[in-house]
Amino acid sequence: HAFRGRGAQLSLTARTIDKLERAGAGQAVITAGDLKDPAVRQACVEATLARYGRIDVLINNAGVGLYVPSWRAPEQDVRDMLELNFYAVLGMTQLVVPPMKRQGAGAIVNISSIAGLVTLPWFTLYSASKFAVRSMTDGLRMELRKEGIHSMTVCPGYVQTGFQRNVLAGKPPDKLWRMRRFALTAGQCAEAIARGLERDARTVVTPRLGWALLAARALFPRLIDARLEAIYRGLDLDENAQNGTARPTD
Repeated sequence: HAFRGRGAQLSLTARTIDKLERAGAGQAVITAGDLKDPAVRQACVEATLARYGRIDVLINNAGVGLYVPSWRAPEQDVRDMLELNFYAVLGMTQLVVPPMKRQGAGAIVNISSIAGLVTLPWFTLYSASKFAVRSMTDGLRMELRKEGIHSMTVCPGYVQTGFQRNVLAGKPPDKLWRMRRFALTAGQCAEAIARGLERDARTVVTPRLGWALLAARALFPRLIDARLEAIYRGLDLDENAQNGTARPTD
C-alpha cells in the first residue's frame, strides 16, 4: 500500500496465495512459493520482467526467527533460517542486478533488524544472519554505485506481525511479549522504508529510538550487555524448548 500510493507497479511474492491476492488487489504480479527455492525466485523475477519490462526496486523482506541458544540450536533449523534470511536475499539480489545494470538504475532494499545492529542474546543466530545481511548490503552499495544502483539496509524493531508465533524453534522472553503494545505496525515500517528510498538513505532504523540503543552499545558496551543478558535470563522455556525442539505457543 505504501508503494502503490506512490505510483509503483507491484510484484509480490510469499508462500500464501490468498493473502498475496488480497494484498495485490488484482493489480500486482503474484508469485506464490517458498523463496528458499531458487525456482521460485527465478519465476518471480521473470514474471515481473515479462509484465513490466524492468525492475526498479527490490525489497528483500522475507525472514524467519530462531529463539534457541546458539550452542545448542539444531543444525537443520539454523540452516533453514540462513537459507531464507541470507541465501534467499543473495539469490534475489543476483537475479535483479543484471536487468538493473542494463537500465542503469535501481535500488536494492534489504530488511535487516535492530538485531543486525546489536546482538540480542535470546536471538543470537538470528542476529548473526541479520548482521550478514547488513554487511552484504554495505558491500553492494560500493560495488554497484557506479552502475546507478543504490543499496539500503532497513533495521526495524518489533513489528506487529505473526513473526514471533512462527519461529523455527523456541520462544522469546516473556518481557518481549509484554512489549508488543509498543511495536510498530507493518504500515509504519513500510512508510519508513519508502521515505528512506526517497532520500537515498544508506540505513533506515525504525523506530528512531533504535539509534539510541546503538549509541549506548558503543559507549557503554558492558552495561548494555548486562541489560540484554537480564532480559535473556528471564526466558521461560519448557523442557522441549530447552532441548531446542519446541515450537512456539500463544
